Formats: sequence, structure tokens, C-alpha cells
Amino acid sequence: MQRLMLAFFCSGFGALLCQIVWQRMLGIFAGSDTVSAALVVGAFLAGLGLGSIIGAKLADRLTPVQALLGFALCEVGVAISALISKPFLYDWLALGLVGQVDSPIAIFALCFVGLVIPTTLMGASLPLLCRSVATTLDTVAERIGRLYGLNTLGAGLGALLGGWLVVGNLGFVGTLWLAAAFDLLAASLALTLLPQLRATPAQVLHRSPAVPAPFGSLSLWCLLVFLSGYVIVALEILWVRLLGQVGQYHAYLFSTVLGVFLLADGAGMTLAARMVRRMADPRPAFFITQGAGFVLATLLIGALWLAVPNPPLSWFVPVDYGRFGLFAMSLTTILVVLVVAPPAFQIGMTFPFVQRAVQQDLASVGARVGWVQLANIAGNAAGSIGTGLITLHYLGSMGTLKLLAGLSCLLLLGWLWHAGRGRRLEAGLALACAVALIALPGNGAFWSRMHGQAPNSFAAWSEDRSGVAFYRETPQRQDFAPDRFFIMGYSQGRVPFLPIHMLLGAIGPLVHPAPERVLAIGVGSGGTPWGAMVSPATREIRAIELIKPVLDTLQEIAVARPESALAALLADPRLRLEHADGRLALARGQELYDVIEADAILPQTSHSGLLYSVEFLKAVKARLAPGGIYVQYAASARVVETFAAVFPHAVLLQPFPVLIGSQDPISFDHKALLAKLNDPAVVAHMRRGNPATENLAKSVSDPAYIWRPETLRDPASLTDMFPRDEFFVNNQVSESWYPRNLGQAQSQASR
Repeated sequence: MQRLMLAFFCSGFGALLCQIVWQRMLGIFAGSDTVSAALVVGAFLAGLGLGSIIGAKLADRLTPVQALLGFALCEVGVAISALISKPFLYDWLALGLVGQVDSPIAIFALCFVGLVIPTTLMGASLPLLCRSVATTLDTVAERIGRLYGLNTLGAGLGALLGGWLVVGNLGFVGTLWLAAAFDLLAASLALTLLPQLRATPAQVLHRSPAVPAPFGSLSLWCLLVFLSGYVIVALEILWVRLLGQVGQYHAYLFSTVLGVFLLADGAGMTLAARMVRRMADPRPAFFITQGAGFVLATLLIGALWLAVPNPPLSWFVPVDYGRFGLFAMSLTTILVVLVVAPPAFQIGMTFPFVQRAVQQDLASVGARVGWVQLANIAGNAAGSIGTGLITLHYLGSMGTLKLLAGLSCLLLLGWLWHAGRGRRLEAGLALACAVALIALPGNGAFWSRMHGQAPNSFAAWSEDRSGVAFYRETPQRQDFAPDRFFIMGYSQGRVPFLPIHMLLGAIGPLVHPAPERVLAIGVGSGGTPWGAMVSPATREIRAIELIKPVLDTLQEIAVARPESALAALLADPRLRLEHADGRLALARGQELYDVIEADAILPQTSHSGLLYSVEFLKAVKARLAPGGIYVQYAASARVVETFAAVFPHAVLLQPFPVLIGSQDPISFDHKALLAKLNDPAVVAHMRRGNPATENLAKSVSDPAYIWRPETLRDPASLTDMFPRDEFFVNNQVSESWYPRNLGQAQSQASR
């Protein structure tokens, strides 16, 4: 039994490593927006559900030896899928078909085709393994609970180590190889038990004509498991959104939330598995742990809401500033554990209780495990899609939490109706859910406090399925222009605009001799598009923003401040704002642009690697008109190396690092650029964006580095499959760049 447990632990570890990488690969094809992410998750869960059905139908027709062989074959199949997935999911699907498929149905279908074999094998593995260990009815629920608990613990450890250690050191392809090794280890461990099983006389099992159901029918428990699965995944999505706001969505945050959730969930299963053998009736335990888990989750979210803007927490993770330092990240990780682990542990305990209720016949163990697992997966899928696409979009975070409070209350009331009087604990939990439904703050009050809004000050905000944007004024410090614009918890800009953002937007139109068409990838608080409007020669600026609430919040600010530069920006007929994935927009269109520029993004931000990789830069280069230039923030030394490896003609401005690249020779005149930045009309435009703007020419006045086709350069160090800067804990990010050999790049001052 110990070897089987270790095998299933390894299976869970490898499965989560695969899931991390496959979701990233398919995200390039489907897009980084929430709709596309939900389609990818839906395709993954659909495959698991199909495997559960197949396992349910097949497992009880097999002997324990055959079931164990089936489990081993499933693990080998997953390992092979991991090894060949990069050419199929990334090279062919993500790169070959990106931009060619627009229909959500088609995107889902292609993702499902890409994942159906390995996910079906993963889904079938639990019913098969449970059939091989089902020897007596007295111990079957305990064994199944312990097995699934260890599998979940392995998945949680896979999420944590995969996110914090493996991907950052091995890259996505290396991670897949490690996942395959764990799957093969699981298969090998299972196969070592074959001689022992063959030596054990096979028990002849006869299906009972009428399986007893003292605790309710299988269909009823499948419904309860579906609702439980919906609640826990909806909570997980809320945890990611709320704790992402606190932790600023670095690349390690999602894997931390997922890993802590799965580890606590698995620990709850393991503990409850020890309890079920002595349990006469598992129904009260199921409803108590389910209800208590939700009530505890609500209380901890409320405690986080109260604590974030106040000392001592505000001293160490201040709302207004970056939290990518070691101490701040350690503290936010502790917050994840405190908020996520206790309720996940409580709700995790429900799984063995369900098995105790439904496992009443050894002849149908595999089928019952499979159908319960299918109900759980269906609930997870409904929770993911329903929360990620519907309730967050229309109800917001707090509206979603209130909906879950109502659902949890109804679950408990249904049990109380059936069980009768005398259930004080369950009645208290139902009352607590009802109180939460009434007492939880609204979305506006919740996000205002989370973003440190001062009383009686102006704020504008918006939330939907794609994220949260929040603008906050601080009247008592107006002389320091403290107004902050937050996107997903990070202070991305200011209104009035940050001078550096305006400079980044203005460089391209000032350098290009005829910047008629400009594409801006990322809008932020509007500073980069405002800078792009500096040239009267520009006829069109297409600005693409991934987070829709950013655009809604900007509109709200413009209405409230009609005299502002932001209002003038949004009223300019040259500007066309668009909510979309910038990378997909490059792949889908055919238009060519004189200038393409990207709003500044920190390399430590989650998914930033998709906007700094060599593959992205090649896509940008393909959309430049003859003589067109691309401008972006030189966020790190690796960014500079990768940029120079893609563009045969490149310039690095300093001291504020800005990169300019082109397929064709760049008509770059440093003195002329500085003169344009000092031109009265340009200065007036920049000061219209922010009256405190001073000498922007000084920001790029240092000697520039220039690359020509004959210039030696380092190979690209940032790729889609290994975005090193994004995993900055494993790969130190250097913000300064210098030529590693004298022939690599020459200073303009020396030419």
C-alpha cells in the first residue's frame, strides 16, 4: 500500500508540472485574457471528466492485477504526452495556428484535442487504482481517501516546487521532462506490486441487484460533490484575485495560492481518511466541514480586508509601492497560507466522508469513485467558468462571495430540513452564511479599502472578469502629485501622467520621419498613448489594453475631470482604444505600422515574459512597415540582449533605458532627438500631460549604444519557453546593461 501511495503522490506531482506548462503553451494560442484562460481550463477539465467516465465504466470489469496494469499504462501515456507536447502544443498549435482561429468554440475544440489524451489518462487513473486496492468494504473509503489525499499532496508540492524552483531553473521544456520522469516513476512503483497481487487469490465480486444506500443515493451525493466542487474552485479564483492584489501578481503568486490550496486540501483528506472507518454516519461531518470551510474562508478574507491598509501590515507591504523584495514576498506568502490553508483543509475533509457514504458495494468501487470524481470535476469546471466568466464579470468579487454564501446557506438548510431539529452546529453555520450574505461589504467599499483610499477623496474604479483597475486621489499631498492608478494591485502609473511614460510614448514618433500609424501595446494610465500623440504627422494611434477595467476607469476619470489631459486624450479622434490581447492582435491582423511601442511593464510581473521573448519580438518585427521602428522599455540586461538579437538595427538610449529596433536602418540622430524633446511645442504637450514635467531630454542624454547588422551580439536569452526574468527569484534580474565584448556594440560618442 505504501508503494501505491508513493506512486499516486508522484502521479499528482507530475500532473501539476504538466498542467503549469500546458496552460502556458496554450495561453499563447488562446490568449492571456480570462475568457481564453477559462477555455483552456475547461478543455483540461473536460479531458479529466472523460477519463473519469471511462474509468468508471472500465475499472470494475478488471481484476486488481489488470487495474494496476491499467494505472501504470496511464502513467506511461501521460509521460509520453509530456515529452511530445512541446512540438504539438507549442510549435504547431501555439505558434503555427495563433491568430488564425477566432471562434471560442474552435479555440476550445483545439485545446481539447491537444489535451484530450493525457488528461483522459489522468482522469482514469484514480478509478483504476482504487479498484486495485479495494479488498474489504470496511477499509475501502479510508484507502481511497488516503490515496486521493496523497495524490493531492503531490499535486500541491508540484505546484509549489514547480512554480518556485523547477520552472525558473529548468524552463518549461525541462519541467516537462521532469514531469515525465515522475510519471514513469509512478508507473514503475505500481508495477513492483504485480507479483504480490498475482500471489493473492482474486476475490470474486458479484454486483448486488440492489446496492444499499443508507446515507443517500449515488446521484444525490454526486449533486452534493458538484456543489462542493463549485464552491471550492470559486473560492480559489477569489483567493487568486484578492491575494494577487496584495502580492502584485508576480510569477510565483498563482503557483503559491494553488500549491497551498492543494497541500491543505490533501492534508484534510488524509486526516479525514483516518476518521471514516469509525464513523457511523458521514453526513453530518460532510455538511459541517463544508459549511465551516466556507465560513472560515469568509472570515479570513474579511480579516485580510481589515488588515491590509493598517499597521503593521501596511509598513511591510504598502499599497502604493512594489512588493517584489524578499521580505515582502515572504510576508505575502505567509498571508496566502493564513488565508487559504485553513478553509481548504476543512473542505478537503469532505472527500473521504463522501466515499464513506457511497461505497456500499465492492463490486462497484471503481464506478462509484469515477462518478463522484466526474461530479467533482464538473463542479470545478462550473466554478471556474461560472466564476471566472460570469459572476466576477457581473457581480464582482464581493458579489461572487455573497453568492457563495447563499449557496452554502442553502446546502446547510437542505440538510437541516432533512435531519430535523437538534443540529445546533449546522444551524449556527447556516446562520453565519446568512450573516455573511448581508454583512459583506460591496465591491466599491472593498476595493477602496484595499487600495488605501482616503475618506471623502475622489476615486474611480472598475472590475470585471479580466481584472481590477483603481484610481485614487490623495488631496493632502497634491503638491507631490500622489494620485495613483492601480492595475491588478500594482501602481502602474499616475494621472497626471508620469513623465517617463510620456517619454516612452513620444520616442517613436519623434525618431521616425513619418509616424502616420502607431500601435501601442498597453494603455496603463494613458501616459504612453499621450506621448505617442506628440507628432502632428500621426494620423492613427491604436492602443490595446488587456484589462478592460483600465479603459472603463480612464473613461470615468475623464468624465469627472473634463479639463484634464486624460479627457483630451480620450477625445482625440486619432486614438482608437481596444480591449484585447496585444500578442494575439499582432498575430491576427495584417496592418503594418510605422511605429509600434509597448507600455512599460516590470519583468517580474506574471506573464511579462510573453512581451519580452524573442518570439514576441519577431511577431512585432513582422508588423512593421518598411522603415518602421519598435520602441520598448529596456527592463533588464536580458531584455537588451534579446532585443538586439532580433532586430538587426537597434539603439539603446540612456540613462532612462529605451530600446529602438527595426529591420531597416534607423535614421537616428541623437542631437536631433534631444532638440525635438526641447522643442517648445513638445515641451508644452508633455506639460499638458503633467505640469510638473521637467527636462525630458536629460533622461536620454547619455551616449547611446547602436547595433548594426555587422555588430557582434549575444544570443537571445528570453524565450517563450524560458522567460528567465519573469522567474526572478531563480534568475537575478540586472537592470543595467553593458557590452560583454568590445565588438558587440559601439557607443555613439566613439563613432
